[in-house]
Amino acid sequence: MSFTEDDARHMARALQLARRGLYTTDPNPRVGCVIAQDGAVVGEGFHERAGEPHAEIQALRAAGSAARGATVYLTLEPCCHHGRTPPCSQALIEAGIARLVAAMQDPNPKVAGRGFDELRGRGIAVAVGLMEAEAAALNPGFIARMSRGRPLVRVKLGASLDGRTALASGESKWITGEAARADVQKWRARSSAILTGIGTVLADDPSLNVRLVGIGDVQGCTSVAEDRMSGATRQPLRVVVDSRLRLPPSAKMLKLPGKILIACAANDAARADALRAAGGEIVVLPATETGIDLATLLRLLAEREVNEVLVEAGATLSGALIEAGLVDELVLYYAPHLLGDAGRGMFTFPIERMADRIDLEIQDVRAVGRDWRIVAKIVRSEEEPSLTPDP
Repeated sequence: MSFTEDDARHMARALQLARRGLYTTDPNPRVGCVIAQDGAVVGEGFHERAGEPHAEIQALRAAGSAARGATVYLTLEPCCHHGRTPPCSQALIEAGIARLVAAMQDPNPKVAGRGFDELRGRGIAVAVGLMEAEAAALNPGFIARMSRGRPLVRVKLGASLDGRTALASGESKWITGEAARADVQKWRARSSAILTGIGTVLADDPSLNVRLVGIGDVQGCTSVAEDRMSGATRQPLRVVVDSRLRLPPSAKMLKLPGKILIACAANDAARADALRAAGGEIVVLPATETGIDLATLLRLLAEREVNEVLVEAGATLSGALIEAGLVDELVLYYAPHLLGDAGRGMFTFPIERMADRIDLEIQDVRAVGRDWRIVAKIVRSEEEPSLTPDP
């Protein structure tokens, strides 16, 4: 299918608009829309938050009567079902558009081509596939949740240049610098959930919240998300893998805004009641030899509309997730230090043959302050959604 230079220009703008919702649309996908008449833009919009108008509606409102006979450029197929908002496919039909150019089909089974079919059935020309990879890269978690029933999982770790996350004593503060820690805040802000293990909580008593106020400019678009980055606004769900409910009710994260989910294998009634009283939610999952069933946990998170999970944990939980084939991406910060061979490693999992090594595809390498950040995709044989290297 051929597209014109105008098509490419307008779709690039729609993708730019979609990125404005990078930190705010969760659990909905990030979507941008441009409406053009005779090559000139007459309306544009993006989806900002779940429950509020979708990108198409924002653009149609801006275009008004100029939408009749126009071409609509959309980064994702228009919805055709009633959810938190009415179907956008009908709004486009009623506006009298002549043509739709979409980057990709919606992986949501409730849509999955039906939105396109509705428009074609009303005589509207539909072209799909322009800048599809770029559009998919904006929503890897949403695509993963819809297509495979679990979120996209990325593991974040900070280490010395020789791959040590802490000294043998456990001391690790601070391996990476201030710029790297600020960069982590962006990954947290775009995530639906932060996952950690009880060992990390007992050792460090972390907050695991979003503390960056004001994301600022996102690929040339002034962000509207600035007032949502403080502790008083949307915080990712914090999930603690705690098979024996050892989390103390006095833990720092329980005193902060946002929901805490504690995944355990055996429900100790007294401890569970104390944690609930402190603000935590308890979920009992199947037990394994080493703790809880992590695949079941991720399926549960998908059922709760979690798109992207950021793992901030130690070598044991991070290694277990990788060994189970549940990790999609690594975000690794390397500091210009050496901690020696007695230091703690990045992952705990056994590999006995070179043939069993885990292959990575490097997506992005860049300096962050004095540190270096590597974003790498874990290579698998099956098709996986494209990943976004930088928030």
